[in-house]
Amino acid sequence: MEPVQLLAPDGKLRSDPRWPLDVTAGLCRDLYRRMRLARCFDNEALALQRQGELGLWLQSLGQEAAQIGSITALRSDDYVFPSYREHAAAMYRGITPAELLVQWRGNQHSGWDPAPYRFHIYTLVLAAQLPHATGYAMGVQRDGTEEIVAAYFGDGSSSQGEANEAFNWAAAAGTPLLFFCQNNQWAISTPTQTQMRASLHQRAAGFGLDAHLVDGNDVLAVHAVTSAVADRIRAGGGPALIEAVTYRMAGHSTSDDPGRYRAAGELDRWQELDPITRLETLMADRGWLDAEFREGLEHECEALATETRRICRELPLGDVSGLFGTVLAQETPLLTEERRQYEALVASYVD
Repeated sequence: MEPVQLLAPDGKLRSDPRWPLDVTAGLCRDLYRRMRLARCFDNEALALQRQGELGLWLQSLGQEAAQIGSITALRSDDYVFPSYREHAAAMYRGITPAELLVQWRGNQHSGWDPAPYRFHIYTLVLAAQLPHATGYAMGVQRDGTEEIVAAYFGDGSSSQGEANEAFNWAAAAGTPLLFFCQNNQWAISTPTQTQMRASLHQRAAGFGLDAHLVDGNDVLAVHAVTSAVADRIRAGGGPALIEAVTYRMAGHSTSDDPGRYRAAGELDRWQELDPITRLETLMADRGWLDAEFREGLEHECEALATETRRICRELPLGDVSGLFGTVLAQETPLLTEERRQYEALVASYVD
């Protein structure tokens, strides 16, 4: 199966009767704007981590098209289960910089209430969200609504037992569930060709899922395929999987050095396929990137960067003192000493 591609790396648009899409200035501007804002936020979060303001950060750099192309194809009432680097998708659903950063600053265990956003909290354990999504989709199925469920995950997660159990259960039960894999070529330091001998979309078809492969750096193709597949699921077509072929341009996290395991020149090749640059080329050729739009977007990015820096440093310190008395039935001398050290540390911040 060849990946579906509507927008070539050189910015040339092609049609595919299987995946019709009305490519307008309005659609492209919206997708471009959201990808640019997501990358801006991601870059600021990286800088904050390097300055010691965040304990850890996992970038979405290079994967903006896969996330924005798919999340914009869903309805606002479709429930989403992310993994831990779906910042672009989260921002589209309205989740704020403060809510995205607070967990990584260590101020609280998770960042937001999922209910109003229809967007679950981040899942740090690989593939743990996939059985959750399957169970939730079974509930939707019994409710008889038109809602569908979407679950984001990476290629590394597909090697976990929970993923394979979720694929099989979802297919057997016929749940209204869309599995969306961002195959970014690396499971931390393990390349895709090492961790699997059969492509994920092939394995998914073996479970009985409606499986598709798309160029994950082509935001238009991702949007078209996700829209059509979501409509099929909504109409009772059963669960599906979309494998979006993309690339993790940064390390797995800020504690990772990809230069230790990635070949020289690999990043350069993928930067030539940058999803934002690709769409920008099309828009420039068609006159959809006028000075007013560019200037407005630059101001919006600058404002987002400023707000991200400000809100990160102003996040209130979370109170975790209750943990010391609830870890064990009786507090041990070690826990008592740890509590004392914690209280002294908090007091030093106040001083």
